[in-house]
Amino acid sequence: MSLKNTGIQMKDKALLFINGDAPESFPDLEIYNMIACTDGAFHYLKKLNFPLNTLDFISGDFDSHSGSDENVYHEKFIHTPDQNRTDFHKALEIILEKGIKNVDVFGGSGGEQDHFLGNLTVAFGFKDQLNIQFFDEFSEYYFIPKSFSIGGVKHKIVSLYPFPLAERITTKGLKWNLENLNANMTTDMLTRNLAVEDKVSIEYLNGNLLFFVGKKR
Repeated sequence: MSLKNTGIQMKDKALLFINGDAPESFPDLEIYNMIACTDGAFHYLKKLNFPLNTLDFISGDFDSHSGSDENVYHEKFIHTPDQNRTDFHKALEIILEKGIKNVDVFGGSGGEQDHFLGNLTVAFGFKDQLNIQFFDEFSEYYFIPKSFSIGGVKHKIVSLYPFPLAERITTKGLKWNLENLNANMTTDMLTRNLAVEDKVSIEYLNGNLLFFVGKKR
């Protein structure tokens, strides 16, 4: 897939809407250099009166789009008909091709839960190439490196999810801290912990961890 004729310039941070639950509110668009959506998400953006003129591209197979959409937004359309990959996967490929490393994703959860699990799997496949951060009504979540810390989280719910396993997990700043714990997604529940300090630190030796932090204190 080539974007040579799309007119999209090199960017460094992208906002991407995909076809899960529509966000209750939108982030500050000024902090993004690229804004995009899949064709499924385009429908809820229209209903929510999102400023569609800010979109850099809309990707998908466009089977559900009307002729009026084609006429108004055709210059923003990138046709990605490959049925062997999800629309989320194909949108990330476009973003990566443009040299972007940071992607904030809205609409990754909710709706049909097989889509949610699929989105996590897609993000896992890109985790060494992109910094992908998901946002929904309840939390933000993303894969974290072997040594990680985050501030401003006191009294927020924190969950860890081995994907599919993580070895020798050690945490600081949580109500129930972990010490050199080996965890597997099929046997270990590391969810619904509580940050008791403003800064939480997490380290682990091998594997992969998905980190969730609640929005509410």
